[in-house]
Amino acid sequence: MTRDLDGILVVSLEQAVAAPYAARLLADAGARVIKVERPEGDFARAYDGYAMGLSVNFVWLNRGKQSIALDLKRAEDKALLERILAKADVFIQNLAPGAAARLGLGSSELRARYPRLITCDISGYGEEGPWKHLKAYDLLVQAESGLASVNGIGDEPARVGISICDIAAGITAAAAVFRALFARERTGEGRGIEVSLFHSIGDWMNVPWMTFAYGGIEPPKLGLHHPTIAPYGAYVCGDGRAVLIAIQNEREWARFCAEVLKRSELASDARFATNPERVKNRSLLDAVILDSFAAHDREAVIRTLESAKIAYGRLSSLADLSTHPQMRWLEVPTGVGPLHVIGPGARFREEADVPGPVPELDAHGAMIRAEFAGE
Repeated sequence: MTRDLDGILVVSLEQAVAAPYAARLLADAGARVIKVERPEGDFARAYDGYAMGLSVNFVWLNRGKQSIALDLKRAEDKALLERILAKADVFIQNLAPGAAARLGLGSSELRARYPRLITCDISGYGEEGPWKHLKAYDLLVQAESGLASVNGIGDEPARVGISICDIAAGITAAAAVFRALFARERTGEGRGIEVSLFHSIGDWMNVPWMTFAYGGIEPPKLGLHHPTIAPYGAYVCGDGRAVLIAIQNEREWARFCAEVLKRSELASDARFATNPERVKNRSLLDAVILDSFAAHDREAVIRTLESAKIAYGRLSSLADLSTHPQMRWLEVPTGVGPLHVIGPGARFREEADVPGPVPELDAHGAMIRAEFAGE
């Protein structure tokens, strides 16, 4: 089956998470992705050995790629990379700030030599500004961007439990590359793309920031509850298990009162009649809901919520994901055997998800060197 990016050659000088994720999304779409690794390999290979001896991050981020190990301080390896880039459609890199330019691989320089090339530079804080040099591990960007300040409970900020800033940057980069490829079909010219972890997650911070900047409100840290909508969060039922509910409008609120709480009068109670009043009186409202839910086990509460067409969810553990009825799965080939992984968010109805294997370090080095041998 012909895939959308068949014939597109992506070269990714990458490490860790952001650039590998962007490149993997292109590989999933059918692009040929050559992963350029340092001689000792992408350090994400050694994060852990939980996936049958392989790093779980590396397995997730690198399926469907070809690996070549290059020492770009060696003239012959640098020349090989140049020959590959001369035929490439996309070049992605997330080296330390300025490192690519010092190697003669700066975006402007490359596009001057190869006008059809799309370059994508991924950094921590962008290419401008006084802090552009800072190291940008995900935790640090969560803190600097304000993301940690809107997570947690009470006075305690919290880290989001996945590398969300890296992931945001990878998604942003991939989307920009897809856009640039589409534009090149019209213009014949490549584009220079700049993506940073800080700016990618910064875009996602617009709602709490505008709430503060224009509303004068710093959203409180409420754990699983929503800072500006109520009721919206987790409530413990009689069997000790929690159910999450989300009321988005006044029609739902009236129905929730009548059919779930069995207290229709609450819908017009001045303390709860509008969402701003419910947020203001959240503690009183939560006490009413908890008292009602305490009389039933979680599944009984869920049946009532389902009948009333109220949005709800269960608080799934990682073990629960293994048997979750909505989960989609992939079998990814690796050198130690197939691994069962969670499937991608987007699915094309006419196309089966057939992931490529996770490459061993320099697994394709000899083939690539022969293919792009000098004159």
